[in-house]
Amino acid sequence: MIDSFSLKNLRKTILGAIWLGFVTYTILLAPVDQPDTWSLGWKILTLQWEELNAIIPTIFCLMGIWPMIYACLMFADGRMQSFRAWPYFIGSNFTGVISLLPYLIFRKSNQAFYGTKDKWLSILDRRTTGASLLFATIGLLGYAVIAGNWEDYIQQFFHRPFVHLISLDFCLMCLIFPISSLFDDDMARRGIKDIRVFWVVALFPLFGPLVYLCLRPSLPESFLKERHATANSPL
Repeated sequence: MIDSFSLKNLRKTILGAIWLGFVTYTILLAPVDQPDTWSLGWKILTLQWEELNAIIPTIFCLMGIWPMIYACLMFADGRMQSFRAWPYFIGSNFTGVISLLPYLIFRKSNQAFYGTKDKWLSILDRRTTGASLLFATIGLLGYAVIAGNWEDYIQQFFHRPFVHLISLDFCLMCLIFPISSLFDDDMARRGIKDIRVFWVVALFPLFGPLVYLCLRPSLPESFLKERHATANSPL
């Protein structure tokens, strides 16, 4: 039997190995040194998608969806950590798991939440935010299926480092979601004790986390109500 302490250390070790391996792999491929990287990135950012295989801008945009999925868990969790979550969130929008993984590795498991929800946290806590991310994902994948050329994408995956790395980055975003204790703690924070919820989310990459965000209960506000009642007490 593996105790909870050993399991946490095992998870952190796996996440650390993934981070080190991907950073090393990225440096070896050196995508920013390739002459076509900047032109490809510029076409994606300026919406010149008609000149590209639809699958490539889809993956690029999904790499913006994933940081938002993590943000919906990280910012409530970050309130209870000794360091802020926002630098890692911002970094993950540019470098994916390279910036995200240090937060997941160094955070301490915490299943509590205290204090008020500010405007940003309230937005991230809403089910409508999860629904918006889900509909955006369905639209992007529909675009890739209808307009994309999978044979060409496979060729680019093996011959263009930028396409290769954003594809791997997307897969790693899917992989690490259930490995980190961030998801477990978010479930506990919201009073979700059914282990089947964890496995359904873990076994359905991307859509599992998105549906979870659409259906999860809001952060409990018992502490806020108790404080409000105390403030209004005649005693």
